Amino acid sequence: MPKEVVTFGEIMLRLAPPAHQRFEQAESFVATFAGAEANVAASLAAFEAPVQFVTRLPPNDIGSKCVRLLRRYGIGTDHLAWGGDRLGLFYLENGAAQRGSKVIYDRSFSSFAGLERGVIDWRQVFADAAWFHFTGITPAVSMGAADTCLEAVEVAKAVGLTVSCDLNYRAKLWQWGKSAGEVMKELVKHCDVLVANEEDAERVFGIVAPDVDIEKGRVVGDNYVSVCEELVGRFPSLRTVAVTLRGSISASHNTWSGLLWHEGRAYVAPTYDILPVVDRVGSGDAFNGALIYGLGVAGREPQWALDFAVAASCLKHSIHGDFNLVTVAEVEKLAAGNVSGRVVR
Repeated sequence: MPKEVVTFGEIMLRLAPPAHQRFEQAESFVATFAGAEANVAASLAAFEAPVQFVTRLPPNDIGSKCVRLLRRYGIGTDHLAWGGDRLGLFYLENGAAQRGSKVIYDRSFSSFAGLERGVIDWRQVFADAAWFHFTGITPAVSMGAADTCLEAVEVAKAVGLTVSCDLNYRAKLWQWGKSAGEVMKELVKHCDVLVANEEDAERVFGIVAPDVDIEKGRVVGDNYVSVCEELVGRFPSLRTVAVTLRGSISASHNTWSGLLWHEGRAYVAPTYDILPVVDRVGSGDAFNGALIYGLGVAGREPQWALDFAVAASCLKHSIHGDFNLVTVAEVEKLAAGNVSGRVVR
């Protein structure tokens, strides 16, 4: 049995109007649980990898319901912290055609935002672990969450874990005083693996890819090699940098690919044409979970891990909710070139 992957972050209640309705039209909301690091844990659990998710939940019926859901999907909850009064919320209006999706956060003063350094015994958490993953969303929530994240990263490196981070820049969240660049610089310098989308490196660290136009959907993998190299130059601990590449033709029609820079060599994945997009939220997390599975759990070569990650996250676009509920066999089938989507009988 391989050692555990540990992910750390906030899980929230996601409330979305049904059938691509606008908030103004909604008379009911579909409730699911979601959060970047929980989504990564769900992907790994679906691949039958041992995974523990660490968070802080309110000691009430909503917190208990959340734990039961995590356990139902095979996600370990051995190291949860309890406290505070409320689970964070976010509202999602799913876009369609030329109308983009919209997110409204309601996570101030949540149980997770009230975390402080010293609450979680990270040496105990990491006793059976080989890999630790977090995202830039976690330190954006509050100063206490940022301090706890830095504490976790420092302990993870001290005990020899591989540390990965998805920059996951969220402008609406960085409100507690320090900038994303200032905080993430101190965290990323401890990382072995860094993941970003087409815009994250620019928004967090001011690193711009040449000759791209995200608004017009023009994103080419080769143009991000220089971004990877500059990130490695700034953060020498990085062995691997991955960039997800989304071309947004419309909210319902995307292209999807990825680039992996690993120890001085660049790898590019095939490009998938996704139409229609059922639910794109969580697709980056699906990429992270599959990349960790490929590089860490399965121990495969970089090209295989990248192709697996892009295929897995392509499939996520077809699934409602944040969790990517696909198996290794389904991902391998798509990565091998079976893109027809025919009925399996």
